[in-house]
Amino acid sequence: MNKNRNWKQHTDVLFILPSLLGVSIFVLIPFLDVIKRSFQNVTGENFVAIKNYSTIFHNRAFLLASGNTLKFIAICIPLLILFSLILAVVLKEKIPGAKLLKRVFLIPMAIPVASIVLLWRLVFHEHGILNGVLAGFSVQGQDWMNTNAAFTILVGSYIWKNIGYNIILWLAGLGAIPEAIYEAARVDGAGWWKSFVYITLPILKPTLYRITTLAFLNSFKVFREAYLVAGSYPHDSIYLLQHLFNNWFRELSLDKMSAAAVVVAIVIFIFIIIMKKALDKQEE
Repeated sequence: MNKNRNWKQHTDVLFILPSLLGVSIFVLIPFLDVIKRSFQNVTGENFVAIKNYSTIFHNRAFLLASGNTLKFIAICIPLLILFSLILAVVLKEKIPGAKLLKRVFLIPMAIPVASIVLLWRLVFHEHGILNGVLAGFSVQGQDWMNTNAAFTILVGSYIWKNIGYNIILWLAGLGAIPEAIYEAARVDGAGWWKSFVYITLPILKPTLYRITTLAFLNSFKVFREAYLVAGSYPHDSIYLLQHLFNNWFRELSLDKMSAAAVVVAIVIFIFIIIMKKALDKQEE
């Protein structure tokens, strides 16, 4: 019995090894080199201690990009979680056309980024559809992507593109709740709202932690749309960390880029650890 168990453990390791090898070669080893470069000058010849970290925290572009990225995450994730949960609960009630609505919400995930960018330009350009509509009401239009409205547009685009995926995750969590619990609550006189607050929400906490983590990680992928629409130097309100990394890479500022990458990695790691501990505590 012990031999079979040991053999099974070794077999499991063999299945993991190819993936582990690939991650080590293309992710872990390069990142270790990034950590090393964050303590060296731009040529990688001299050790400069924490000078690069001091430089980035006094760099206006880094502070602007960090602030915008944190603001984007702080606004997008709660809105995305709230809207997707509401829609998932509505769809679970088996309303007419629920299956069609699920497909509709998933369509944005299938649309290529280039098509989304084209849509943005058609709608929000200085001579775009929105300004054409406003002109019909004698309202002066503007180049929306070069104003503070660009941030709101970016937030709306992120939510629109990712809400379908989160709805599916919420529906999976809702579907795992036994109907017998709701029936028992109704027998005890609990209405829909009390059942939702005292049964649905507590049971959905593990799903909430997972969705929050995925939404946090996906929020760093919005750079593609912002970059294709507004280029390397967009309006200040949508200048994100990804823009900064792209520009520093183009300028070969590897010292600053490495230090900034390590800082971002630490923040992401801390967030994931917090979510993991919250999830473990919930499942105990």
